[in-house]
Amino acid sequence: MDTAVENVVTPAAPSKVANGTPSAITVEEFEDLASLSQDDEASVSITVVGASGDLAKKKIFPALFALYYEDCLPKHFSIFGYARSKMTDAELRDMVSRTLTCRIDKRENCSEKMEEFLKRCFYHSGQYDSEADFKELGKKIKQHEGPRVSNRLFYLSIPPNIFLDVVKCASRSASSENGWTRVIVEKPFGRDSESSAALTRGLKQYLVEDQIFRIDHYLGKELVENLSVLRFSNLVFEPLWSRQYIRNVQLIFSEDFGTEGRGGYFDSYGIIRDIMQNHLLQILALFAMETPISLEAEDIRNEKVKVLRSMKPLQLEDVVIGQYKSHTKGGITYPGYTDDKTVPKGSLAPTFAAAALFINNARWDGVPFLMKAGKALHTKQAEIRVQFRHVPGNLYKGAFGTDLDRATNELVIRVQPDEAIYLKINNKIPGLGMRLDRSNLNLHYAARYSKEIPDAYERLLLDAIEGERRLFIRSDELDAAWELFTPLLKELEQKRTAPELYPYGSRGPVGAHYLAAKYNVRWGDLSSED
Repeated sequence: MDTAVENVVTPAAPSKVANGTPSAITVEEFEDLASLSQDDEASVSITVVGASGDLAKKKIFPALFALYYEDCLPKHFSIFGYARSKMTDAELRDMVSRTLTCRIDKRENCSEKMEEFLKRCFYHSGQYDSEADFKELGKKIKQHEGPRVSNRLFYLSIPPNIFLDVVKCASRSASSENGWTRVIVEKPFGRDSESSAALTRGLKQYLVEDQIFRIDHYLGKELVENLSVLRFSNLVFEPLWSRQYIRNVQLIFSEDFGTEGRGGYFDSYGIIRDIMQNHLLQILALFAMETPISLEAEDIRNEKVKVLRSMKPLQLEDVVIGQYKSHTKGGITYPGYTDDKTVPKGSLAPTFAAAALFINNARWDGVPFLMKAGKALHTKQAEIRVQFRHVPGNLYKGAFGTDLDRATNELVIRVQPDEAIYLKINNKIPGLGMRLDRSNLNLHYAARYSKEIPDAYERLLLDAIEGERRLFIRSDELDAAWELFTPLLKELEQKRTAPELYPYGSRGPVGAHYLAAKYNVRWGDLSSED
């Protein structure tokens, strides 16, 4: 796409006319007029490429409707579905309507809003590598834009092997001529450093970096976005955010279901590429970064890159991999990973991984950052756990016996489900004796806030429309992330390391406990209190 497409056409500064004589207006007056002009004249056309796929149906269209329902979309907008499937506008609208819901706290005029939204949805069938088909799509978009400034957003909800075909065709045949053109790219962004770099080079043949929005939906989750607020706007936390007070940090992701028919995709990537290298590593970078000089996207992303480049290379002895096996519980037999018909027999792809990572800088030197991600585990959750150091010379250590870990303060940020932030503190049990227990200072979002928490895709789509890049991944961030994990992934594959088997619905392989114990850590999510 043309490198100038980000430059929105703005009218020249007008003049006031008094007694037939033009006179200059102030800068403030001109900016007000310019913004009004752009609001009135600009249109936004959102094309969901791969519109018939699960991601589009379950996440993207519902997120766009939620934005429309909240009056967050521009006045002049249209949504286009593009895929190979033959479909009419009416059939697309029928498909989309089945997945739309209104906010729990705002149900008035719901059906009317849905009808209005669906009237703005259109469909165009075409091949992903056909410039002629994209040219026809461009004509259809132009009809709905009319004479307004044309802003176009393409969401690539398609397999990565056809990213470049679509970007090439869209750039040459369907990009904006007088506004901006942006492309949202879904993970995976390659399988390793080499393939990721090749994908970036391919995209940059047709786009500039500012047009590429690499989406990691975990960065749009409410509790992840709140990380910097929690740390940088609360004096009680920022002074403690270092090796001096923090003993370890745990980043935990677990699902209570297996691949369930998606084994073909998952087997080619595995849990490390699917979850650790992107979701968990991005959260780690946000958690550990230094204070940025501002909240501008580039300042925040600069600090994240510094963290990633400061990380110690991952060693195989600091990693445990596992794979779930069949298990019978309550009379129900749950299939193992290799029992999935879409998974190759004898596959060694890990469905669980735990790793100990370290950041070689003054703030975090020696602090283990423990990551754990797995499928078919005992619960579904994603959380960040910060375990603080023991109190030096604790006067009350006798009340906890020899297990000082029971007296350790812990900050837990539960990303999902049932979002919450809670701090575990030691407290005296009411009574005449001196008995202590651990209590939670608990911010439970559902209890504190009546407003429903927006889905991550809503926030990220709105940011892409507004040109806000703070929660999207820059190419050098991606390079640094792959540089950390690629040597490990190659070593696992070259050595054909066999994963430790664990029963479906269990707490994962025993090796993960030994890995934590190696650094004198206990997994916080497995304690009796949790």
